[in-house]
Amino acid sequence: MTLQQLEYIVAVDRYGYFVAAAESCGVTQSTLSLMVRKLEDELDVRIFNRDTHPVEVTEAGRMVIDRAKMILYHCGQLLEGTKSERELLSGTLRVAMISSVAPILIPGMFRFIRNNHPSIDLRVEEMLSSTIIAQLRKGEVDMGIVSSPVREADMLELPLYHESFMAYVSPQEPAYSSESIRRSDVLDNPLWIIRDGVRLFDRSMLRPGERFEYDAQYEGGRVGMLIQLINENGGMAIIPETHVNLILRSWQAHIRPIVDPVPMRTVSLVFRKDYIHEQLLNVVVDAVKTIIPSGMQEQVIKGERIKL
Repeated sequence: MTLQQLEYIVAVDRYGYFVAAAESCGVTQSTLSLMVRKLEDELDVRIFNRDTHPVEVTEAGRMVIDRAKMILYHCGQLLEGTKSERELLSGTLRVAMISSVAPILIPGMFRFIRNNHPSIDLRVEEMLSSTIIAQLRKGEVDMGIVSSPVREADMLELPLYHESFMAYVSPQEPAYSSESIRRSDVLDNPLWIIRDGVRLFDRSMLRPGERFEYDAQYEGGRVGMLIQLINENGGMAIIPETHVNLILRSWQAHIRPIVDPVPMRTVSLVFRKDYIHEQLLNVVVDAVKTIIPSGMQEQVIKGERIKL
């Protein structure tokens, strides 16, 4: 068994086709197929079902691939520890983030890294919070940006910034005539959410004793979609403070603060406890500091450098 063979099966799992996996690994299809077959023979496990297109991973194969990803991750961590500072600020940086922060951070993050660290190949994906944690555990992404707390024992959380939630209200609604909306009155309005699909919120969706969590209403969708929906259909939605500047100026008159008390969230950088790449961690933090106003930034990131 070799690390190269582990890289091959991970590539086949990622692309679903031996041809694409071979191209990504820089080898011929016949070479990759032969090495995968030898690994299957050595382990006495059929990793892939080659009768399907794309190929499917067998149940036993999934266990092998998940462990292969972890082995490759730890080998990568070992190699990182031997690199020079210049080498550490190069290569691929994989960041995952939830949909409600992606429009705020992605453009500025690419700009910052392109201007300051052009040797870094930044790759960003939007994911659900649960998917981000799962991919961090498998070593498929380096860091995640989520609404905290995540409360995962094997993860570390670095608070980046705080922001409030506000209401975007259609002129058709009585609440539009108010200067602010009391938090206790929010659910008395026709409220659009993105959770298990776009829909109007119904109190029956809450289990006995469960509170309405503002940030949970964005899983899997964009805030901009809610705004367009309200412009066409009426009602209201809850939006994060940072999204206000993304809204057309003519529509910003639809925004109302929520008060008594003001609902807030903390956006944090989350990564594995055994992550050692301090330089790249600080690159992401420095990028966020150029995007988010200083008054919203968490105090811990205002210093010169984050130490692991």
